[in-house]
Amino acid sequence: MITRVNFNNERFANYLDYVPYNVTLNELYKAETLYAGYDPEHPESFDTCYDQQVYKYFLETGKIPPTPLESFSRAMHDHFIREGIRDIVNCYEKTKVVAVMGGSAMRRDDDSYRSIAIISKRLTEGGSLMVSGGGSGAMEATMLGSYMAGRTLEELDDAISILKKSPKYGDDGYMEVSYIVMKKYPHIVDYESLSIPTWLYGHEPTSPFATYIGKFFENSIREDILLSISFGGIIYTPGSAGTMQEVFQDAVQNHYLTLGMASPMVFFNKDFWTTQMPIYPMLQTLSEKGKYSNLLLSLTDSTAEVINIIEDFQRQQHQQCGCAPA
Repeated sequence: MITRVNFNNERFANYLDYVPYNVTLNELYKAETLYAGYDPEHPESFDTCYDQQVYKYFLETGKIPPTPLESFSRAMHDHFIREGIRDIVNCYEKTKVVAVMGGSAMRRDDDSYRSIAIISKRLTEGGSLMVSGGGSGAMEATMLGSYMAGRTLEELDDAISILKKSPKYGDDGYMEVSYIVMKKYPHIVDYESLSIPTWLYGHEPTSPFATYIGKFFENSIREDILLSISFGGIIYTPGSAGTMQEVFQDAVQNHYLTLGMASPMVFFNKDFWTTQMPIYPMLQTLSEKGKYSNLLLSLTDSTAEVINIIEDFQRQQHQQCGCAPA
């Protein structure tokens, strides 16, 4: 039996005051608001910061909302996150929004981590808004690269050397070294990035390197938005089940031209995508047989080639539409 709730009643208003998250956000989170209450000099404070209070409440009340009131509250929160993302994305020519997908297990001392950071740094410096799922691994490398935009490659390497002291999430000092980097290298405001994480995977820390953080309760909405806003293409780096899901969801979106155009699907790391996880040859075969249409596929080990593929696509689309520069 469906339980009906009167939106105008006092009970609902009181419930909105009760939940530990801000239901009516007027802007996206930033590191200082998501991690309000966290002091890197006192690592134990992380357990009681805003983000962790919300995550613990999320687990206690249930990943699936247990009541209409909780369902309404989370939906309102996610609505304002969606609106905030739209406001940021609308500041950019649509093909300037580029996403990187990849696994959270990638270590900071992995060569691929540095490669992803370089790709993100250079695309950001070229005017792209880089987007990721906001967590650790490849997602953090994306946000770090954007954060270090405008600085030298030597400074990026120094930042990574600091992060390597705690190479994977769960290690002691994982968050603290991020703040050491941010203190040493303050953000250059000319460059922005957007991360879109979820409390469904709240055990993975959200990277504080992102300029804007759109953290959702509903992962399905978050996944759809990640793929839907990335008109400039998606760069796929090694990952596991979640990344595989994103590959095929993106392929379907391109096949049907759901959003009016197809965007590049760039697979970075030939060995991974052809041998360890042979998704690329399968997509090629399906495309050749006509099972998938409109797939702009590419496969490379070169950071420079990744950047060229994305920027060439952006130039072509800019020339076709005659858009004004963002």
